[in-house]
Amino acid sequence: MTEIRFESTRGRWVIGAAVLGSGVAFLDGTVVNTALPAIRRSLHTSLAGQQWVVSGYLLTLGSLLVVGGSIGDLFGRRLVFQAGLVGFAVTSALCGLAPNIAVLVAARVLQGVAAAALVPGSLAMLSAVFHPDDRARAIGAWTGLASVSTALGPFLGGWLIDAVSWRWVFLINPPIALTAAAIAKRHVPETRADGPRQSVDVPGALFLSFGLAGVVFALIEGPGHWNLRTLGAGLAGTGCVVSFLVVELRRSHPMVPLGLFRSRRFAGANATTFVVWGAMGAVFFLLAVHLQQDLRYSALEAGAALLPVTVLMLLFAARSGAVGQRIGPRLQMTTGPLVVAAGFALLAGVRAGGHYVTTVLPGILVFGLGLVITVAPLTATVLAAVDDSHAGVGSAINNAVARIAALLAVAVLPAVAGITKEAASLENRFGRAMWICAALAVVGAAISFLSIRPDPPRAARPAR
Repeated sequence: MTEIRFESTRGRWVIGAAVLGSGVAFLDGTVVNTALPAIRRSLHTSLAGQQWVVSGYLLTLGSLLVVGGSIGDLFGRRLVFQAGLVGFAVTSALCGLAPNIAVLVAARVLQGVAAAALVPGSLAMLSAVFHPDDRARAIGAWTGLASVSTALGPFLGGWLIDAVSWRWVFLINPPIALTAAAIAKRHVPETRADGPRQSVDVPGALFLSFGLAGVVFALIEGPGHWNLRTLGAGLAGTGCVVSFLVVELRRSHPMVPLGLFRSRRFAGANATTFVVWGAMGAVFFLLAVHLQQDLRYSALEAGAALLPVTVLMLLFAARSGAVGQRIGPRLQMTTGPLVVAAGFALLAGVRAGGHYVTTVLPGILVFGLGLVITVAPLTATVLAAVDDSHAGVGSAINNAVARIAALLAVAVLPAVAGITKEAASLENRFGRAMWICAALAVVGAAISFLSIRPDPPRAARPAR
């Protein structure tokens, strides 16, 4: 197998393909929340319609991430990465041309399927084709450049929405995605998993997808309008989720090896991810809508409001990871969510008429600091809790847990906070929603404290 060096021309092309491919998916994730009020006005939809624009994408992305990585291992990582990019280009065009909210949501669901193929493939390609001595540098470059695309998202999306139309948030994706596919075909060697081929867990993927779809449909459409249809969808979805667990326990090569959760650290880190990232998903969704609909921010201003979080992550995330290596993850994974909770509590005070510097920025900065403290040690804990042969699937599970948590939070938290589907304003209930998110972050801190045991002193650790 070809082992590419980081400094080589071909190595730069490989990194470029991976960054463009994953970056287009990350970019889409950061700009769509900013576009929601414009979509509401253009397509004459309600809060439920806005929820489905976000949830439809997260539904298929979260439920298919792990199987997307498995398909890449089986049929070829470059091939599946390219297929995901072409699919993402086509579905993005469908989103941009959607004549109504039903077509837009359907296209977003398909867009999530495509993203589930390309997102795990981008990182898997780097791990497979680079020389072992250069692998960490390649992944570091991919992480940094992908973060830049995430940071540019709010500015680019806000400008496009204000200057042209919300549709261009999606229509900029096809040329980027197709360029990445062409670069990958020319410069990225094909790789597959070593050893005997294992079958893809199709039953598990279907049960999880349909289960989440039924549950989310009931959570979004049910509050205030419970009927046979919504109750039936919720019960059917719950049944599919239970069937998914049964299937995973019985398969010899499951999509989600449930045995990994016997590790107290792995289970605790994923439980922390579920509650904290769920709260974050709800905050990003509601804050983008609240700033534009109630505080009259432009799309660009609303998109830029969260930029300090990205800046803090770029500047200090690596340092936070280094600290975690020295002192162990427990302290950071306990204090980090508490700081996140404090940021959400400050955001509860965001009201119409308030100035950004005095009402929005303090909460954003505190939240960003909490995220810096939490993210790196959490990721390291997930990877350290599984053996090397399960590192890929362990990371994919954690990524999927984060997406599914955001999906469920966007579906259920507005109703819990008393925000109705027909609400034209979040002013009276936004604060309550932020306090609920703060409580979830505190729960995440408690889970970390109880499940992550302190590391032994370095001198006491056996040499490897």
